[in-house]
Amino acid sequence: MDFLSLLLGKRQRAARKITAFEGVPAMGLDALASIAYGPEAALLALASSGAAAAMYARWLIAAVLVLLALLYVTYRQTIGAYPDNGGAYALTRRNLGEPASLLAASALLIDYVLNAAVGISAGVGALISVLPVLHAYTLSLCLAVLVLLTLLNLRGAMFSGRTLALPTYAFVGCFVIIIAFGLYHAVAAGGHPHALVAPHAGIAGAHPANWWLLLRAFAVACTATTGVEAVSNGIGAFRDPVQRYGRRTLTLIVAALALLLAGVGWLLPVYHITAMDQAQPGYRSVLAQLAAAVSGQGVFYFLAMTVLLCVLMLSANTSFVALPRLCRSIAEDGYLPKNFVASGNRFGMLVLATCAAVLLLAFGGITQRLVPLFTIGVLLGFTLSQLSLSLHWRRALRQQGDWSTPAGLRLRLAINAFGALVTAVVIAVALVSQFSEGAWIALVAVPGAMALMMMFRRRAQRG
Repeated sequence: MDFLSLLLGKRQRAARKITAFEGVPAMGLDALASIAYGPEAALLALASSGAAAAMYARWLIAAVLVLLALLYVTYRQTIGAYPDNGGAYALTRRNLGEPASLLAASALLIDYVLNAAVGISAGVGALISVLPVLHAYTLSLCLAVLVLLTLLNLRGAMFSGRTLALPTYAFVGCFVIIIAFGLYHAVAAGGHPHALVAPHAGIAGAHPANWWLLLRAFAVACTATTGVEAVSNGIGAFRDPVQRYGRRTLTLIVAALALLLAGVGWLLPVYHITAMDQAQPGYRSVLAQLAAAVSGQGVFYFLAMTVLLCVLMLSANTSFVALPRLCRSIAEDGYLPKNFVASGNRFGMLVLATCAAVLLLAFGGITQRLVPLFTIGVLLGFTLSQLSLSLHWRRALRQQGDWSTPAGLRLRLAINAFGALVTAVVIAVALVSQFSEGAWIALVAVPGAMALMMMFRRRAQRG
């Protein structure tokens, strides 16, 4: 056995079909982990508002919950309409044609790469919140975690739903307890509980937030909805009947995410939590500040931060599972090299690791610098999926022949069309407001990826 075979292990076997219990950790890690950087990104965008930033963030998170509910209905409908493959690439290819499918594929590829980079960088942020002495090694730690995660996935390590269940459910349990105790203390103290560990003081002074600042903060807060699409993208991983297990998994993920978002959003102004610059020494994440304020810095605090660290770093596992599968599908259509098919998942994993490493190096492993670009990829996939499903329902209505009868189809069409409009508007706001902060990269990366895929397609057609 040569060194490479020893390092990478044997070729991976086909994955075992999963249930909802395994589906939540296998496909919901990046969604659940997003509470660590979605609310924090909104708070940072509102930092100039001083102490009022947390109150603004509360209402922005409420708006994000409305969007989350809309996305839940959308992807629940997607699973019902396309139980074989409900990913954005497959949907747009069937309903919008080749150019739109390549746009969706490019957005998804960028989204998966950024999910890996953001999950790792946020995990390291949680680590240095507890161990500030490691702050100087932020980038090195990010790259080390990426290498370790890549090797484990290449070797076919058992990152199954069962393996990930313990940290995932422990994470949800710990932060539900923190939220419950925070709410109890807030009610008992008449809305002014005593923080056991004082949070960051924030910027002195206050400037009322204008509508543009609120829209900008809402755009980055929407990264808290990332991962909702993972179930429809990976619907083939479920046991039969896939629709039942897929919808059950989606419901559990969205319910847990909504509960955590609502609880964190409500407690931010109660405990006067503000965001800190991750690039500066002494950084403490928003969740670290909240956990310490509610529970102190005892055994439970370190348990909560440990499971948060695990979940954030393991959230990249969704990308290591989903991106190779997507690349394989695109390659089978002739838009990527056949290496993505012939090598199983390994070639896709190596491409993911390389691109994530480039992003981490370019942005210094700082989550807050990656989020603006992440916003575009997340919302573009949502927009194209909902637009595709809108056309699906419109076609179904035409086949009915009587637009006055199938009220259910008209309602589904209206929901998806409205959802596509909302997410498209948020994309526009994010592009304009965060253009200089990294959003411009999406305007280069997405057309560039589309051009590469068209080039591979033309080469394949020439033989």
